[in-house]
Amino acid sequence: MKLRVSAIQYHLHTIDSFEDFALQCEHYLKAALEFDTEFVLYPEFFTTQLLSIKGENGEALTINDLPTFTEQYRNLFTTLAKKYNVHIIAGTHVIEVEGKLRNTAHLFYPDGKIGTQDKIHITPTEVNEWNMSRGDGLNIFETDKGKIAILTCYDIEFPEIVRMAKARGADVIFCPSCTDDRHGFHRVRYTSHARAIENQVYVVLTGTVGALPTVDFMRANFGQAAIITPNDVPFPPKGLLAEGEINNDMLVTADLDLELLYKVREKGSVTTWRDRRVDLYTDWE
Repeated sequence: MKLRVSAIQYHLHTIDSFEDFALQCEHYLKAALEFDTEFVLYPEFFTTQLLSIKGENGEALTINDLPTFTEQYRNLFTTLAKKYNVHIIAGTHVIEVEGKLRNTAHLFYPDGKIGTQDKIHITPTEVNEWNMSRGDGLNIFETDKGKIAILTCYDIEFPEIVRMAKARGADVIFCPSCTDDRHGFHRVRYTSHARAIENQVYVVLTGTVGALPTVDFMRANFGQAAIITPNDVPFPPKGLLAEGEINNDMLVTADLDLELLYKVREKGSVTTWRDRRVDLYTDWE
């Protein structure tokens, strides 16, 4: 079985209204659908673009205002997923849960259903500057193309959580990301390759590009989408099906062949998933 995925390098820039945001989101979606894609991935924190809209009295909005857009955000992507009959991993959006902010990934199904995954590991900036709280559990999402997981940015840097996702049946990890410099970007990129090798899964990664001059901690972005495979003979060299151009406004698309995963897990040059030594260390199932 194959599934076609597209990852969007979303360009952040100042906008005047939610309608501007909606039009940009639909523009990217329409571009991806020209390639008959089935799953579309937007980046982490791309809805911070809404904070560039001026408040009622012309004041700048803050991260605490972002949850006020949650209903509009969910209605927008529910409508788009149903209208175009596509699975949309609509990056992450900041929501409020029991008085605390959470960085939450959303999966919008073609039938109108919504799945969510809170970011499990949160960075010092998210804690100290934005007062974020961390998520408490891992969700695996059933789709008509198999099981997937959504692990956001910093999450992919922790081997245990990806091992859990694979143990629970996920063949594809979608990783929406947002990094502001080369160091952060390469941490996420290199560990995405490591997780694909360790667990013999696909990782679909993307990040924000552009800048939001009026939004704290979103003034700089360094991003590049990549569709990453295990490193073995059936897959392309370097474990890359596709990658974008760094910091450009664009998207990348590729087909994920799930049968190849099953074959390399059984008879690959290395069989990292099968050969894990659970007699010596914990299996994080």
